[in-house]
Amino acid sequence: MTDIAVSTRNPSFSPLRLHSRSLAWQIGAVILGSLFLALSSYIEVPMVPVPVTMQTFAVTLVGALYGWRFGALTIAAWLVEGAAGFPVLAGGAAGMQHFIGPTGGYLFAFPVVGAVVGWLAERGWNGNRIILAFAAMLIGNLLCLVFGTVWLAVMIGTEKAITFGFLPFIVGGLLKSALGAATLKLFSGNRSADPR
Repeated sequence: MTDIAVSTRNPSFSPLRLHSRSLAWQIGAVILGSLFLALSSYIEVPMVPVPVTMQTFAVTLVGALYGWRFGALTIAAWLVEGAAGFPVLAGGAAGMQHFIGPTGGYLFAFPVVGAVVGWLAERGWNGNRIILAFAAMLIGNLLCLVFGTVWLAVMIGTEKAITFGFLPFIVGGLLKSALGAATLKLFSGNRSADPR
């Protein structure tokens, strides 16, 4: 029981250690993270009704590097910027309409995804254990697809939602998960010999 309490206060993997930084450093990290998320939105393959972007890669990576609290906060800040009219969503899109349209479920999933991946990373599912890091990223991508597909199903029906909102993103989710795990490995260096 004591070990769990200690590991909650002191995450096992948090390269940026935001929980122990000054407020100015934390604010700066949130701003830089939201810029990174915005840039990832411009890398897209247009598709209907939902485009393929690098957003899920960025969301899962921010969660893993920032930890669950600051990861979710940073992702939420980015979404607020998009809702307020800043061109930070897919392909430079902006505005509240994206939160009630076909992409709404994916957008609302992002802070949850960042928090889940961050929580897992803090508990050892990180670059020191590359297979677990990949699994954490994959769980994040899958959560996003499930949230987004359920939302889309309300709008266009279950069969079409799965056909257009889930299946086309499976291969991309696998590739982005692998890239995310490899990126975490770079951040962690050789801090652990554990091959899991």
